[in-house]
Amino acid sequence: MFEALSDRLQGVFQRLRGKGRVNEEDVSEAMREVRLALLEADVNFKVVKDFVARVREKAIGTEVLESLSPAQQVVKIVNDELVELLGGEETRLNLSPSPPTVIMLCGLQGAGKTTLAGKLGALFKKQGRNPLLVACDIYRPAAVKQLQVLGSQIKVPVFASPPEEHKAPPIIARDAVRHAAANGNDIILLDTAGRLAIDEPLMRELSDMKSMLSQVSAQFPHEILLVVDAMVGQDAVNFANEFNENLALTGLVMTKMDGDTRGGAALSIRAVTGVPIKFLGVGEKLDALEQFYPDRLASRILGMGDILSLIEKAQDAIDEKQAADLEKKLRESKFDLNDFLSQLEQMKKLGPLENIMKMLPGVNSAMIDEFQSVDAQKVMERKKAIVQSMTLQERAHPEVINGSRRKRIAAGCGQTVQELNQFLSEFDQMRKMMRTMMGSQGENKKKFPWGGKGSTPPAGPGLLPPDGGGLRRPGPKMPKGGKRRRFPFGH
Repeated sequence: MFEALSDRLQGVFQRLRGKGRVNEEDVSEAMREVRLALLEADVNFKVVKDFVARVREKAIGTEVLESLSPAQQVVKIVNDELVELLGGEETRLNLSPSPPTVIMLCGLQGAGKTTLAGKLGALFKKQGRNPLLVACDIYRPAAVKQLQVLGSQIKVPVFASPPEEHKAPPIIARDAVRHAAANGNDIILLDTAGRLAIDEPLMRELSDMKSMLSQVSAQFPHEILLVVDAMVGQDAVNFANEFNENLALTGLVMTKMDGDTRGGAALSIRAVTGVPIKFLGVGEKLDALEQFYPDRLASRILGMGDILSLIEKAQDAIDEKQAADLEKKLRESKFDLNDFLSQLEQMKKLGPLENIMKMLPGVNSAMIDEFQSVDAQKVMERKKAIVQSMTLQERAHPEVINGSRRKRIAAGCGQTVQELNQFLSEFDQMRKMMRTMMGSQGENKKKFPWGGKGSTPPAGPGLLPPDGGGLRRPGPKMPKGGKRRRFPFGH
């Protein structure tokens, strides 16, 4: 998502940078391109009109046109306005200080409410909380069963009313609150029914559920989240307004953000409804849920990457103890194929490589397409298969792999001996490079113990001569005709 918009905007700013100096006509032309880019991305027309007007007003100011790098100033203005359009600052869930917290999920059919309930349950479980999933969708076939399957996967209990009791969803929600209070659940996630279109029975049922919950406690529900399929387009704005007028929404969750739609709904819905976006669904898996940060998304759209999110992903995926052990092995030149296999597993936890690339500054869709054409994921799997076909001794000491061993390993992983030879050669080169890098760091510390080449050595008695020149400590005078000792200071 956003690839087409991102490429278009980057092209506009690249032309501005090439001009050196920017005048009012250049800004106007750039704003026309920005306007077309946003409209093509299916952003609401009124939102586009207001956005372009604000950017243009700021971009033709004297301080921009007369600055040393006006193109960068224009990019900054667009970035700031884009952040503002997306909500300014991130908005987190309103969790009650006195449990339980009741979160109600609503939306159209097929938006991903049940899957989102599972994702939120997994997220809260990871945070050390005790969530409860509640099946309030009694109309869609197998909806209750789907939630129960998700609950079993993430080891979170599911509250569901027996079918023979024929309870209405508002009654189920009320009973779930009582069940949570009796069983110590501090988060209640209500998975409600959806419809193919906005209709009176749906809105009336949701309003009744809200009213019944507020009778139990005036604070219930703490959150009413509208789940929006990002692929719906501008129509999302219309039904979001309907839900907001009837239920007073507290937040939005955009799902299917990993799709190939143009992404206009995400840019429009916040501006039109005034309701903050709180999460982004970025995949099918139960851990594919991201906190929404307006500044980070704006940065991605403008091609400036999202390093903070990448760091957070790495922190979640990479084990600190393993990282410390790896560093120690690198310093001692003991990196072997077991460590290589471990690193492949760590990288896999970060998710698809193309998603990681999207977070890097300067990476456009053309680069990602070229990367995908190589199919790096399959290359990694083939290398993993090669290592897994080796014995523990062969992984620890690749040098023992002779001709007969190579034939056995190649047969075991379904590859040719030539491919195995190429892999071992690449691994050997990589290991030599690591050894050289770690060695050069150690030498640099020995030569420049005060912080590396080019840094200023510390002053102090015995370190520098009185005149401040030179780096050698003063030693004994050399006798006439004699030879200076190699280490005049004693070592």
